[in-house]
Amino acid sequence: MNHLLSDRINELSTSQTLAMAALARELKAQGKDIISLSLGEPDFNTPDFVKEAAKKAIDENYSTYTPVDGYLDLKEAICRKFKRDNNLDYQPAHIVVSTGAKQSLYNIAQVMINPGDEVILPAPFWVSYYEIIKMAGGIPVEVPTSVESDFKMTPEQLEAAITPSTKMIWYSSPCNPSGSVYSREELTALVAVLEKHPNIFVVSDEIYEHINFSGTFCSIASIPGMFERTITVNGVAKAFAMTGWRIGYIGAPEFIAKACTKMQGQVTSGANSIAQRATIAAVEADPVVLKDMVKAFYNRRDLVVKLAQEIPGLKANVPEGAFYLFPDVSHYFGKTLRGKLINNADDFSMYLLSEANVATVTGDAFGNPNCIRLSYATSEDLLTEAFRRIKEALA
Repeated sequence: MNHLLSDRINELSTSQTLAMAALARELKAQGKDIISLSLGEPDFNTPDFVKEAAKKAIDENYSTYTPVDGYLDLKEAICRKFKRDNNLDYQPAHIVVSTGAKQSLYNIAQVMINPGDEVILPAPFWVSYYEIIKMAGGIPVEVPTSVESDFKMTPEQLEAAITPSTKMIWYSSPCNPSGSVYSREELTALVAVLEKHPNIFVVSDEIYEHINFSGTFCSIASIPGMFERTITVNGVAKAFAMTGWRIGYIGAPEFIAKACTKMQGQVTSGANSIAQRATIAAVEADPVVLKDMVKAFYNRRDLVVKLAQEIPGLKANVPEGAFYLFPDVSHYFGKTLRGKLINNADDFSMYLLSEANVATVTGDAFGNPNCIRLSYATSEDLLTEAFRRIKEALA
């Protein structure tokens, strides 16, 4: 019956992270002992002070429609957060609160991209960037990186990718899926290229900002000349374990913020009232409240890097942020394991699911067909068991 559907939806790819998570749940329901390392979701509870703020909002009857671009006091709190953490001087008119950072990205694409506009994507990139850009009629331009370059785009690669049709660059730091973090020096080198192309805008996805082991963090909008050319995307899902609360936000030039508000007003209108009130508590909190969670992720990072290094044929960088490992598994391509020929990362990922009962995500979905993504947002015991199974299945 697909012929009855729009070309738009028929040409849209399914999110591979969500598809693998759904398959893992289905196999678990059938009684299989599946360890899922597929979803990017913290295995922590939302902090109590955030939950208390939500309860207070219910008692105070925050139950009516919200302003399309978010409550003013939330936007003011987000401005203070941007100044405190990122040295960015946004005003409330620059802020738009949305139903998750994914909606923020969709809004940006719809208001900035015309058919035929090119958007540079350092690969690997988050799975939804590609499809969101395509839905707006844009042309994703992938810039390949590798484990040897710590999955970072160089200034030379950026310069080579720019054409007269280039409208934007989208990237995340810390990166989903590689965990790589661009330093201020690395971003400044990229900005030196962009200075020669003043009409190119940058989307900086900083959703993993606080899950960062590098000791530093740089928002590209804080580099001279970039504030008026950058749309900073953030939210509370990852750092505050609030994935289900669905609150994301942008800081952007006012004309872009107004356009996103206009778009959102015709699609979802304002984000959930209770979640917005809870988000005020989250963004106003000193990031030090996250130290125990970040420390746990840091310890798990060290564990999975060590376990990966013990498996012949896996090549991995040392992620500086987020909670993913993105090993290169191309050593196994062309080999037959337990009677199954491994042609690519898709085959490799499915092999681990069927033979090791471990769910991962193919790197092809992230723009790198040589890798797979493993989330270490789960307990050290489960991670140890998952890697034991993987090592055995590949022996």
